[in-house]
Amino acid sequence: MTPEQHQDAAETLFKAEQTGQQCGLLSLAYPGMTLDDAYAVQQALIGRKLASGRRKIGWKIGLTSGAMQQALNITTPDSGVLLDDMAFENGTTVPAGRFIQPRVEAEIAFVMKSPLAGADCTREEVLAATDYVAPALEILDTRILRADPATGQARIITDTISDNAANAGVVLGSERHAVDAHNLRWVGAITARNGTVEETGLGAGVLNDPITSVLWLARRMAEYGQQIEAGDIVLSGSFIRPIECPPGTEIAADFGPFGSVSINFA
Repeated sequence: MTPEQHQDAAETLFKAEQTGQQCGLLSLAYPGMTLDDAYAVQQALIGRKLASGRRKIGWKIGLTSGAMQQALNITTPDSGVLLDDMAFENGTTVPAGRFIQPRVEAEIAFVMKSPLAGADCTREEVLAATDYVAPALEILDTRILRADPATGQARIITDTISDNAANAGVVLGSERHAVDAHNLRWVGAITARNGTVEETGLGAGVLNDPITSVLWLARRMAEYGQQIEAGDIVLSGSFIRPIECPPGTEIAADFGPFGSVSINFA
């Protein structure tokens, strides 16, 4: 893809979000699209939003489970950018029409107190750079159709990455923990929709350890001349399958001693 095509694709995604009308698969419109192209489209999309007044508040990491990677025939996670208008208060209600097809995942959030980057970044540096960890929900949305109506072809990884890794919102629980206060591999959540348990999972579902996920992000960002900044929220990746959230949905994630977090959809 050319730089002009990156900008065109980003504008298509921006308009889809603004209008609430999904666009077609970018992987069909640009058949030779690579992962680098997809991240270039994502960067152009975020640039478009920053120019409109938005502010970056962190990063999300996705596709961290083996099952999801196998489903998409990939061997690596992906990442997206968190912006200030994506942050929702714990227990609040998302206004009707805010998202197109929202889904929710339970995750462990890292909040950073110092910058983190570098191809040789270590686990110890991740621990030292983390201010605290907290229970979190990620709201997913898709500005791209899940499948092409004419061919039936499903979205692939380049579509997802271009679409800011399907990121749409973040909800942090009120609890704050030192990064070494819990074995994060064993921190889990019971996630319920309208009072019925839908999914359960453990932190080990995220690359065997959520800390490894943050380490992956820091190293990947070094390839693009980026870094995790002090104050950034980093969503380390979901350890449950996405839960569909049609209007009227109430989501509550019980992390046991680690805390709880909830979000409602009008």
